Amino acid sequence: MPITHEISVDLPGRSYKVTVGIDILTGLGRIAAASDGRVVVITDSNVRPLYADAVQASLSDASGRSDVIEFPAGEEHKNLATYEDVMDRILSLEPPIDRRSVVVTLGGGVVGDLGGFVAATALRGLPFVNLPTTLLADVDAAVGGKTGLNAQAGKNLIGAFYQPEAVIIDAAVLKTLPADELGNGLAECVKHGVIRDWALLDFIEDNIEKITSCQPDTLAELIGRNVAIKASVVSADERESGERAHLNFGHTIGHAIETAAGYGVLSHGQAVALGMVAAFDIAESRSLIDSSVAGRVRKILTELSLPVNFDDLSNLPAEARNPNRLREIMAHDKKTLGGVVRFVLPVSPGVVAIFDDVTDEQIKAAVAALG
Repeated sequence: MPITHEISVDLPGRSYKVTVGIDILTGLGRIAAASDGRVVVITDSNVRPLYADAVQASLSDASGRSDVIEFPAGEEHKNLATYEDVMDRILSLEPPIDRRSVVVTLGGGVVGDLGGFVAATALRGLPFVNLPTTLLADVDAAVGGKTGLNAQAGKNLIGAFYQPEAVIIDAAVLKTLPADELGNGLAECVKHGVIRDWALLDFIEDNIEKITSCQPDTLAELIGRNVAIKASVVSADERESGERAHLNFGHTIGHAIETAAGYGVLSHGQAVALGMVAAFDIAESRSLIDSSVAGRVRKILTELSLPVNFDDLSNLPAEARNPNRLREIMAHDKKTLGGVVRFVLPVSPGVVAIFDDVTDEQIKAAVAALG
C-alpha cells in the first residue's frame, strides 16, 4: 500500500491525519480495530457498485461486522429528506449502533457532507472516517470538518463543523472519475494556487496532460500539495472566523450562479471557475491585481476545460446570468454578515484578502463581463 503523503490537520485537542496514496482504499483494518467491531459505511448509488464491496470486505475481515447504507447519488439529494432517511436507517440497525460505532463516508463531497452530518448528529456524535472518491472531495470537502445539507435558499446552509478521525485518499480510484467530476476538483486546485501557492499553478500547467488523463502518481502529488494548503488554513482557523474565509475565493458569485441555474445544471467546478473569473474582474476594477495575473488564471482554466464566460455553457438559463437575481441570492449566502456580502479578492500572486466594501455596481459589472 504505497503512501505518498501524510498531512496533519492540527486542531486543539482533536488533530488527525490525511493519508494520500495509491491503491490504499481497502487497507481499513485499523478503522475496524478502533471501532470495537461496528462500522457503518455511508455511500451513494454511483460509488457503491465500484468500491463498497471491497471496502466492506476489508472491514469485515478485520471486525466481522460492517453495514452499508446507500442513498441516491447527486447534489439534488443532499437535503433534509435524504438525511432523515439515512438517519432512520442507521438508527434502525440491529444490533443497534452505540457511541463506539464508526461511520465511514465513502464517496464524493455529497457523501462526505451528508454522511458527516449524520455522524455529527446520530447519538449526538459518532466518530467518522472519510474515504473520498472524487478529486473535489480529496482536495476540498474531505478536509476541514464542514458537514451539511442544501436548503431551498442555497447550498450548505444546514450543517455543522465536525472533524473526522482520519481521511484516507486513494489516487488510484480517480481513474473511474468522469471528466466533469475531475474538473470540479481542478477548479479548487486552481483556487488554492491563487490564494496560497502560486507555484502550484506552475505544477498544474506543467502536468496538464498527466492530470487530465488521471495518472495516479501525478494526481497523488497534486492532491498532497492541495491537502497541505487546505490543512494549514483549517489548522489556523477551524470555524471560519478569519483566514479560513480565504477558501471561499470564487464561491460567492459561483454559488449564486449555481443556485440560480438549479442543482445539476452546471457542476460545482464550472460555477467556481466563473466565480473566480468574476472575482478577478472585481479585483482588476479596484486596481488590486494586474491584468496579466488574471489572464494567466483564465488561460489555465480554459486549458482544464473549465468555463471563463457564460458562452462556454450552452445550457445555462437566463436567470443564472441575471446580475440582479445573483445579487439577491448572495444576500442569503452564509458568508454574508449584517447584509454585507464579503468578497475574497486577489491582491498579488498567491495572496488574497477579504473585502466588505464591494459595491453592487462592481458585482453587477463583473457578472455582466461574464457575458
